[in-house]
Amino acid sequence: VVESGDSKFIAGDIVSRRKFQEENQSVIALGGEPSIAEPMLVGITRSAVGADSIISAASFQDTTKVLTSASIAGTVDALEDLKENVVIGRLIPVGTGMIDNDNIKFTAAE
Repeated sequence: VVESGDSKFIAGDIVSRRKFQEENQSVIALGGEPSIAEPMLVGITRSAVGADSIISAASFQDTTKVLTSASIAGTVDALEDLKENVVIGRLIPVGTGMIDNDNIKFTAAE
């Protein structure tokens, strides 16, 4: 995050693209000034441990620490991404496993 605007972020925060977009949408809906950020490429360890998903973070390293902290905080994992669905053995949210698959229109090329 480069500039926090009216969001809950602080300049220098590293957040996922999803969290950034959700927060900015909320701020804009309330008539506030959105935050500004620049993309950052982070290593796999930092990416996995800092993931929005509890399951994804716990599957990589510091499993006990991640699960204990999440339990104490009452954190809920929405199971929206590929990795956590693979870890728990659920249908993955891609291709025919997409929840909104009925809303996708398929056409054949002539």
